[in-house]
Amino acid sequence: MKKLTFLSFLLIFTLALQLNAQQSTMKPETLWEFGRVGNSRVSPNGQTVLFTITTFNIEANRSQVDIFSMPANGGTPVNITNNTLNESNPGWRPDGKKIGFIAPFDGASQLWEMNPDGTEQKVVSVIQGGITGFGYSPDMKHIFFTKRVKVDVSPKDRYPDLTMANALIYDSLMYRHWDRWHDYTYSHVFVATYSNGTIGDYKDIMENQPYDSPLAPMGGVSQIAWAPDGKSLAYTSKKHTGKEKAAGTNSDIYLYIISTNETRNLTSFNKGYDYYPVFSPDGRYLAWQSMETPGFEADKDRILIMDLRNGTWKDYSQGFDQSSRGFVWSIDSKILYFISGHHATYQVYSLELATSRIKKITNGIHDFLSVAIAGSNILIGERASMSSPTELFRINAANGQSSQLTQINKPLLDKLALGRVEQRWIKTVDDQQMLVWVIYPPGFDPAKKYPALLFCAGGPQNAISQSFSYRWNFQLMAANGYIVVAPNRRGVPTFGQAWNDQIIEDYGGLNMQDLMQAIKEVSKEPFVDENRLGAVGASYGGYSVFWLAGNHNGLFKSFIAHCGMFNFESWYGTTEEMFFANHDLGGPYWAEPRPLSYDFSPHLFVSRWDTPIMVIHGAKDYRVPLSEGMQAFNAAQLRGIPSRLLVFPEENHWVLQPQNSILWQREFFRWLDQWLK
Repeated sequence: MKKLTFLSFLLIFTLALQLNAQQSTMKPETLWEFGRVGNSRVSPNGQTVLFTITTFNIEANRSQVDIFSMPANGGTPVNITNNTLNESNPGWRPDGKKIGFIAPFDGASQLWEMNPDGTEQKVVSVIQGGITGFGYSPDMKHIFFTKRVKVDVSPKDRYPDLTMANALIYDSLMYRHWDRWHDYTYSHVFVATYSNGTIGDYKDIMENQPYDSPLAPMGGVSQIAWAPDGKSLAYTSKKHTGKEKAAGTNSDIYLYIISTNETRNLTSFNKGYDYYPVFSPDGRYLAWQSMETPGFEADKDRILIMDLRNGTWKDYSQGFDQSSRGFVWSIDSKILYFISGHHATYQVYSLELATSRIKKITNGIHDFLSVAIAGSNILIGERASMSSPTELFRINAANGQSSQLTQINKPLLDKLALGRVEQRWIKTVDDQQMLVWVIYPPGFDPAKKYPALLFCAGGPQNAISQSFSYRWNFQLMAANGYIVVAPNRRGVPTFGQAWNDQIIEDYGGLNMQDLMQAIKEVSKEPFVDENRLGAVGASYGGYSVFWLAGNHNGLFKSFIAHCGMFNFESWYGTTEEMFFANHDLGGPYWAEPRPLSYDFSPHLFVSRWDTPIMVIHGAKDYRVPLSEGMQAFNAAQLRGIPSRLLVFPEENHWVLQPQNSILWQREFFRWLDQWLK
């Protein structure tokens, strides 16, 4: 046998180390090592793509956002900001000579500009209180920006002599929303004159109005759009207050005309959501997303297009049993590209205006999150899957072929052993077909027996698609030795509107049977230990866990519920978006006759609870307030059931801070391992 030379030994040792690195499994900290790609923007000439990468410093418990640039046909991404500031919302100036972005300056977020290579960064706006978004007019004569404006009278305004008093006074709904109390301010749209990096006079086009644009709590500047001639601006707003605002979804698209200071409501004919306006490049058409049913936040998102020459409009999605979003026009204004969900994946579609023909462009087990135009038949899209965070892809719209542009997370992914993701169709109790994702542990051995987790979807109308979650990450669950069962039960989109709508006023009905059927079917596999099953979920998934706790007949050995509804009556009386509660439950608990939905409230089944349960909640969750989690934990404790309460005082419906998230994951698996391993 030949002796190994030192170089040969070193090579083998290096390969062994690389192999060992590739065998490592995901940990809670791993989720915060990924670079999070987003905010992609294609240059006016289609040659260059901007995007942001968010990275995290776990020890400092903070994030860092930088702007990157790369050729649209592929190449090496370059960090063009590369400093300690947090830059966000990059946007090309229409002439392509400058890039605008938002970054801190003198304690507030302001508009900055730089050259396309990142040089000559300078502050453009010095707006008191800072801005939250912006957009250049196509003729570069104006710019819009958004900022918060005080409109309502606060207690300090009313009682200026009581300098030490701290109180909130309200005479109507909605006094709090998502994770913040109403602070007497609103987000308004401003229009300013602009000339080569200089902002002149600006005007609040919603002056003194107690309304928001974009829509609260999570609407962005994509709900605002300039007309191609730069003479008018379309914006989204829900111009209602009090009970009408809390109980309805009637937002509209308004057209503001600069020369006359006139505002017109373009969508007053519809009483549901109207939002995300997009002008065609030739200025003739306006497309937008629209929900028809008042008060229904999960209605089908239609494709409505208005001919601005005469004000006529048409629903181009009639007969297309899917929701549509993320509209972008082709250069010649003949095709509208968009994202739509089909069988728990999100793909790119096209609408040919002349024929009303809708065509599916992409296929595969992935989610496209957005698309942008980069030339004739060329699109740039953000894409993710359960096994890969978001990256940028170049799409040939003519044949649907796509190629990966960025590989931001490849070095980390190459070191991880990921589990196989399997698509299964399972028959429901009423002979329907239900898509269920099954995620296997890395290095899966069919000869072994594994504990399994039933993942209960939130929403309730949210598909379990191919998104890469930084909170409920299936690969992380699988890496901890669990088989994950994730059913697209009744009440989720991408399987037709009837499947989506069935859950309304039937929270304890067929969708719960779907969940049970999914875990029972997968548990028949010889590699699943049917005596070590757990159920986990957040929001509606948390409600599902609470309901299952009283109705599972000994199937599960452990539960985890995050921010779940426990008592429908107390939840109805403390949540903020009343339209959701009214629509899905059928009305308030005091209605006559009382809606049958209240019979599905989990608190009614606590006498049957017999299984260890962990309850997690964020104190700033006003959608499902903390008291719901407290009631569930107290009930379990008083009944002598092993239970644990985990509360995050500074988090909302989601856990967003790095160290809080890692603690969440560690407690999540500490609890499951205690009862299932």
